[in-house]
Amino acid sequence: MTPVDIHDTDIEEATRRLRAKGEPFAIATVVRTLGLTAAKPGAKAVLRADGSLVQGWIGGGCVRSALARSARECLQAGGPQLISLHPSEVLAEKGVDAGEDHDGIRFARNGCPSKGSMDIFVEPILPLPELLIYGRSPVALALSKLAEGFQWAVQPAVAGSGLIPLPEGARRMVVVATQGQGDLDCLKAALDSKSEFIAFVGSRRKFAALSQRLQDSGVAARQLDQVRAPAGLAIDAVTPDEIALSILAELIQQRRRDSREAPQ
Repeated sequence: MTPVDIHDTDIEEATRRLRAKGEPFAIATVVRTLGLTAAKPGAKAVLRADGSLVQGWIGGGCVRSALARSARECLQAGGPQLISLHPSEVLAEKGVDAGEDHDGIRFARNGCPSKGSMDIFVEPILPLPELLIYGRSPVALALSKLAEGFQWAVQPAVAGSGLIPLPEGARRMVVVATQGQGDLDCLKAALDSKSEFIAFVGSRRKFAALSQRLQDSGVAARQLDQVRAPAGLAIDAVTPDEIALSILAELIQQRRRDSREAPQ
C-alpha cells in the first residue's frame, strides 16, 4: 500500500471540512525524488494558511519548515509554487542559494541526514470569491443565477444587515442592482462593505445624482470614485440576462486581473 492509498480518504475529508468552513489552505504533492527520501512521489499534505499541517505527510522537520513557508507564500500570492529541496552541497553544485527562484522553481535546503532531494508542488486552495448582490431586480436575479455557474459564492445582501467577516485570503465584490428600490441605502452599504470591487446598475446620470446626495451626507468623493457605474462591460446589452452577462464578464476580468503575467 502506497502513501497515496493511505492518505487519500483522509486528505479528501480534510479538504472538505476546510472548504465548508471557507478556510484557505494549500495542498502539497511530492512530484519527484532523488536519492534517499522519507516521502515518495504522490505523497500529499494539507496545510493551513499559517503553514501548520492539517492532514497527510511529506517528510520530517527537515522538510516541514520549507513546506510551511511555501504554503504561506502561495496563499498570500494566490498562485502555486514548485519548490525543489536539496542538501547544501547540491545547491552549491547548482550555483543557487536556498530561497532563490529560477525558471519558476523555488529552491530550498533539505537538512535531512539522508541527503536526498525532492520536488514538491504546492497549490493554494482559496475560498470562492464572494459576490454580494443588493436588490431583487430582474438584473439582480439573472446575475445571481448566472454567477453560481462560474464558481462565485453568491450572497443576496440587504442594507442594514451585518456582513460576515471574510476569512484570510478571501475576496468580496459587490453589485448594487436595486434599480430604484433603496438605491441610496444599498449604495452606502456597499461602500461600507470593504470590497475590492463595487458596481452600480444604472445610468451615469443616476449615479451622479446619488453620489451628490451621498457626498452631502458626508461620504468622501474618493470612496465614490471606486464605484464602477454603469456596471458591466460595453457589449450593447439590452435584456436583464444580457446586462447580467456583461456584469459577470467585468467581475471575471477583475477576478483574473493579476492571474497572468503582463506581456513582456
